[in-house]
Amino acid sequence: MAPLKNHSAPLKTTQAVWVVIPTYNEAGNLPAMAAAIMALQSPGLHLLFVDDDSPDGTGELAEEQAQRFPERIAVLHRRGQRGLGRAYVAGFRAVLERGATAVVQMDCDFSHQPADVPRLLAGLAEADLVIGSRYVPGGSVDSRWGVNRKLLSAWANFYARAILGLRGVRDVTAGFRAWRRETLQGLRLERILSQGYVFQIEMTYVAWRLGYTITELPIFFPDRQVGESKMTLPVKFEAAVRVWDVLHRHHRLTPADRERRR
Repeated sequence: MAPLKNHSAPLKTTQAVWVVIPTYNEAGNLPAMAAAIMALQSPGLHLLFVDDDSPDGTGELAEEQAQRFPERIAVLHRRGQRGLGRAYVAGFRAVLERGATAVVQMDCDFSHQPADVPRLLAGLAEADLVIGSRYVPGGSVDSRWGVNRKLLSAWANFYARAILGLRGVRDVTAGFRAWRRETLQGLRLERILSQGYVFQIEMTYVAWRLGYTITELPIFFPDRQVGESKMTLPVKFEAAVRVWDVLHRHHRLTPADRERRR
């Protein structure tokens, strides 16, 4: 794992909640996202940006935010192989090492709305994993989504659930989630090998196979306002193919395979 540039003082709170946000070319969104997270009224809330060596200066902007909030924001700069899965796993490990009791994962483009973070965290009182879902009652997507995009997203979720036999979760591709510390530890992050957007599916499936309690809360999913989406058609196609790899690797997991930590 790349070294973490530590701008934070030793944690003094008993509830160390960390929001982990991977970034690549998000210079247009990062300062506003940092401000929105810092404005949340959640005790012990910290923020880690995991930047994949963005050429547009995103990493430098993240450092500026860390200097503004030295006790609450940290930055992890990754070099070498990029990828959403690698970035998240590196971020999860970093905040667990720093004592995180709960972890929120989300995008930097405001498709995941910061105002929903406290609600997802509150859901951890009764669940091991809380998913911000577009596809449970009360959830919705941007009205500007065309029919083809809506059908493709719905098909991707149906396809993944059908291949994996995954029951009880509607939005398996969602990237807005809250995890208990014990859940992330129990997954054994070394098991997670996916790099693209199938990473979200693999994390969901492994948590489900290991018997963790998963709850979905409805969210509104707006389109990004700044920058370009990384979710291209080839990326979606690759994710569909990789679902079979996820099935092959993990279909024998049971709750007995949880990583036990003292």
